[in-house]
Amino acid sequence: MSMMIKGEKREVFGKNEARRVRSKGMVPAILYGKEIENVPLVLEKKDIFSILKSESGENTIFKVAYNSEKIDTMIKDFQIDPVTDEILHVDLVHIAMDKEIRVTVPFSLIGDAIGVKSEGGFADFITREVEIECLPKNIPESIEIDISELHLNQTLKIEDVDAPSGVRIVDDPNSLVVLIGAPTKEEELVEEEPEEEEVISKEEEPELIKKEKEEAGEEGKEEKKE
Repeated sequence: MSMMIKGEKREVFGKNEARRVRSKGMVPAILYGKEIENVPLVLEKKDIFSILKSESGENTIFKVAYNSEKIDTMIKDFQIDPVTDEILHVDLVHIAMDKEIRVTVPFSLIGDAIGVKSEGGFADFITREVEIECLPKNIPESIEIDISELHLNQTLKIEDVDAPSGVRIVDDPNSLVVLIGAPTKEEELVEEEPEEEEVISKEEEPELIKKEKEEAGEEGKEEKKE
């Protein structure tokens, strides 16, 4: 049985009205879809929180009831105040239960890889969610991936994933999902010895210095002779 929440059709608009609505624990919303006209609504904020915190989250299909209508819908988008985390607005999209839709669901890893528990490696979970197409009733909360047979340096790609019945994965089949990596050895840090100041010994004096000294000595000898 799908969840149902109650809404009211919104007749008054503007920033002041939106603030008044939020102050009462409600949130402005818009419902739209290919088969219906845009419907501005007011919803209970607690109902939206309840949907978002459920296991299926934004992929939850529920009915919104207003006036005499009961419409199958999903949360398409929502705006959050970055300071207060208050929900400012919600976009709802009408869902036709007999037509496939495209949604994103998370991967869920199960099992302990041989490469981790017996070979000292680690599981690098690279792609954590995937885009799928299916009928609304077939949307899974997650797609499980068994990694228990993976050895060191082995990988698992999207093309290796078995999708649930009635679900088709539409993401790139070559995308890497899991890698069982080998730990890298810590490189030894070699402290560089400080460079010693170059000391010029008498034996290593540059030719120019030797020449100057020799000339100075010759001049001294000549002065003594005079």
